[in-house]
Amino acid sequence: MLFFNYQTAIYSKSTLRNYKSLLANFINHFGNIEIIAITTDEVLAFLNKITEGTKQSTKRLRYSLLSAFFNFFKNSVGPQFQNPCDNPILRKLFRHGKPIQWQILEKDVVDEMIFRTQNLRNRLMLELMARGGMRIGEVLKIMPQDLNDRKIIIRDPKSGRDQEIVFVPLKLAARLKGYVQNNGIENDQLIFPISYPAARMIVKKAGDLVGIDLCPHDLRRHAATYASRSGTPLEIVSKVILRHSNLATTQLYLGKVSDLESMRWIDTLHG
Repeated sequence: MLFFNYQTAIYSKSTLRNYKSLLANFINHFGNIEIIAITTDEVLAFLNKITEGTKQSTKRLRYSLLSAFFNFFKNSVGPQFQNPCDNPILRKLFRHGKPIQWQILEKDVVDEMIFRTQNLRNRLMLELMARGGMRIGEVLKIMPQDLNDRKIIIRDPKSGRDQEIVFVPLKLAARLKGYVQNNGIENDQLIFPISYPAARMIVKKAGDLVGIDLCPHDLRRHAATYASRSGTPLEIVSKVILRHSNLATTQLYLGKVSDLESMRWIDTLHG
């Protein structure tokens, strides 16, 4: 299909999988009906069918993908075609849910938590998330062969790319290299050979040390918010630290700026 070939050239593997699934459902539902004859009511029935029991974010994603498909067709046949997704009722039903306000961890709290974690393995895992912005699943998959000075290569990342690169502070890179050498970990062995539930428990216990309810992704968000509030350009936070393909996704991580912090930045900028 021409549309799918076009998407292959510009989107990640994960987005293409979503498109492939959507188009398979679309063909199965509408059969041989001409696209130009499909109505808004029929689109609504289709979307309700394929999004039943899913989260609002999933509903919004599938609506957006379908709308993009119809827009591609519109660009092909001309402006006389009306996108059946371009309807205020559909936009309201499949809009984004209310953004979640994540807890923002202050640097001194994170530093204390890491300092009070005595087990070196656990401390390194916490630092990779809080300093490098890594996901817990990425931390658990790294091997010595993925380490290159201050860079960590992430193979088969969530984005669908072939690989991504994480940059870590110099001292953290040195401690990680020393840990590998001191424990005789081979190039093709996991540096942290533990299960996902065990890793989550490590993070939870670290949070208990400083009296907070902590999950792994809180540390990844801290890496972003601390960098942003330290003056790091948004593009660096998004593309380098979080490795997001969309700046809008990064902005969800950064949380709400308080009035006090807003005034502090204004004073810093203008004296």
